[in-house]
Amino acid sequence: MEVGDMEIDIKTYLEDKHLTIYFIAKKSGYGYTTLHKSFNKEQSSATPLNLRDIEALAKAQDMEMWRVLRDLELHYLK
Repeated sequence: MEVGDMEIDIKTYLEDKHLTIYFIAKKSGYGYTTLHKSFNKEQSSATPLNLRDIEALAKAQDMEMWRVLRDLELHYLK
């Protein structure tokens, strides 16, 4: 995933937080296939971090979206 020109290591984030795409889909209400495609897509400037993905991560962890963004920015930039 990318935010602007910043690449985010979303797979490591999921591993560190013990999150599965299935769990995130269940807690967030977003489809498994949609999230799976998003979290496993190739990195490019044409595939920026999606707000839906941030919202899904936040819902799965009962957190605010800004906290997820801050954590990604501080610990998961490539």
